[in-house]
Amino acid sequence: MTAAGAAGVSASTAPLWTPSPERAARTNLARFLEAARVRGAPVADYESLWRWSVDRPEEFWVLVWEFCGVVADRREDGSHWEAVLEGGDRMAPPHPETGPRWFRGARLNFAENLLRHDDDRAALVFWNEQGRQRALTYGELRTEVARCQAGLAALGVGPGDRVAGLLPNLPEAVVAMLAATSLGALWSSCSPDFGDRAVLDRFGQIRPKVLFAADGYRYAGKAIDLLPRVRDLAARLPDTERVVLVPYLRSAGELAAAAEGAAGVPRGVLLDRFLPAAAPRLEFTRLPFDHPLYIVYSSGTTGLPKCIVHGAGGTLLQHLKELVLHTDLARDDRIFYYTTCGWMMWNWLVSSLAVGATVVLYDGAPLAPRSDQLWELAERERVTVFGTSAKYLALCEKEGLAPGRTRDLGALRAILSTGSPLASHSFDYVYRAIKADVHLASISGGTDLISCFALGNPLGPVWRGELQVPGLGMAVEVWSPEGRSLVGAPGELVCTRPFPSMPVCFWNDPGGAKYRAAYFEHFPGVWRHGDWAERTAHGGFIIYGRSDATLNPGGVRIGTAEIYRQVERLPEVVESLVVGQEWEGDIRIVLFVRLREGLVLDEALRQRIRDEIRTHASPHHVPKKIVQVPDLPRTLNGKLSELAVKAVIHGRPAGNLDALANPQVLEHFRNLPELLT
Repeated sequence: MTAAGAAGVSASTAPLWTPSPERAARTNLARFLEAARVRGAPVADYESLWRWSVDRPEEFWVLVWEFCGVVADRREDGSHWEAVLEGGDRMAPPHPETGPRWFRGARLNFAENLLRHDDDRAALVFWNEQGRQRALTYGELRTEVARCQAGLAALGVGPGDRVAGLLPNLPEAVVAMLAATSLGALWSSCSPDFGDRAVLDRFGQIRPKVLFAADGYRYAGKAIDLLPRVRDLAARLPDTERVVLVPYLRSAGELAAAAEGAAGVPRGVLLDRFLPAAAPRLEFTRLPFDHPLYIVYSSGTTGLPKCIVHGAGGTLLQHLKELVLHTDLARDDRIFYYTTCGWMMWNWLVSSLAVGATVVLYDGAPLAPRSDQLWELAERERVTVFGTSAKYLALCEKEGLAPGRTRDLGALRAILSTGSPLASHSFDYVYRAIKADVHLASISGGTDLISCFALGNPLGPVWRGELQVPGLGMAVEVWSPEGRSLVGAPGELVCTRPFPSMPVCFWNDPGGAKYRAAYFEHFPGVWRHGDWAERTAHGGFIIYGRSDATLNPGGVRIGTAEIYRQVERLPEVVESLVVGQEWEGDIRIVLFVRLREGLVLDEALRQRIRDEIRTHASPHHVPKKIVQVPDLPRTLNGKLSELAVKAVIHGRPAGNLDALANPQVLEHFRNLPELLT
């Protein structure tokens, strides 16, 4: 059995979707291909374009810069930079002396590129569980950023300072980020559903000069008060000079009346008092291409989260490439992604402003209080690009939703999915129940690169269970343990050449030791991403899960996603988690399942689960133990934590519990009688 067959990925003889010639010809990518040909590049299709992009990165990234219209200083000779790439033969952490270093001499400002438009088109539309709340045009967004910029500048915020946000997915989060980065400060944000310790573990390391914090947020019909936590956090961040309170649950007047006008928050000030009444002229501080822009965080499950610093130019260029070429985004588009401010997809989504598209923000639960509320949003806002997680699509299928029949999705052109591997049956569900003529792009990357390694291709077919293509400019391969490139067999996902959105550095890692250990030690000088994957005959990818969570029963290496794809097709199973248990000198597969409310795991259901896995994967994949649990542990970004469960069932420390959204559920896994025999 091939690995693809073992994973339950259909060896289809026909793709699920192929763009019409007329649609393909209208894409940004088609125009980009022609622009590359005009420059003499040997390109005829996506495969040859990708090959040219990784073989001639200096030419490719210059064309991306010009095609997407990056705004930057011009030098006396009319150029934007002195050198496109230095040290391109090395993948070691960037260093001024050794490289890799991109666009030396270029000076730009990230916020200026996102705010290049100034008109009455909608820039931001904000929804929550109660429906549409408000919208800002591009002109209004620039005005609000100018006011916030003035408030920050009055505190002396400038290049190198950190500005942080503990905010729901509100327009104020976008405004604060743009205001901070317009001055050259670094922006970092956490979602308000992060626990107290988790927020302090992150912001305590970077010591922000200013913190923007909401008074609360709403989720699944409930209002959650943040003020007690904000007071405590402010007391624990003595270097933070000002805490700006953003009203959301309460009105500004209600906040002003509480505890001496700033709700009792140390060094607190209400947003309307922080902002000047009149908007001054909006200014932008242009800085070197690799000037720090964002600080994002690893999950922190094995210790303090790593603070990953991304540069302004690399982030901008990479996001423009992915949005314009891979997503085919244009000014008339309306793009939505279900995310929080604690996930790098928020950063990715907001970069759509650089294209001039309308960005639709949402705060709240995806399926409560109404199961189809995101599809209502898509219908009413005429969303053209709908982004979500693989888990959401699987839950929609389990809920029996058929938005293609109940909602007018005529405007919808593309559906993006990330966060975890998209199961083959979810591909079928999208084309059966949502829309037949839609570009479904399962994409994969991560916080580490604040972008993607595998993406959609609007010129090419969508194959069941596969991510379409490696990203342009990304030398992505799958390697064996010996470092041999593989096709049609699983291995480690690697990137062999530099790319612009590699982290500038890790915070508090002056020698780069943590950076090198994170990516370059497994295969010296090559970025090992930590995904267990396969390159397919179609030129795409299948992601089987994290390589550090792969299973090895009897010496057969299995990705956890191969089992999830089968188990979660069963209507009784809400979600599942699989680990390898050390047992009698080998590894045995243990599957934990969370069932629909009121159901009990009996032997008949156990046998159905085994049969499903055996039939659609292989006998090697069948769990030795199947155990029902009331809940599963997940990280703050919503990903299931296989490593924490694996540690607990072996009686070992579970790592940093503050990195989990629900660490208390680990108690269900201690001393389970089912695992003692």
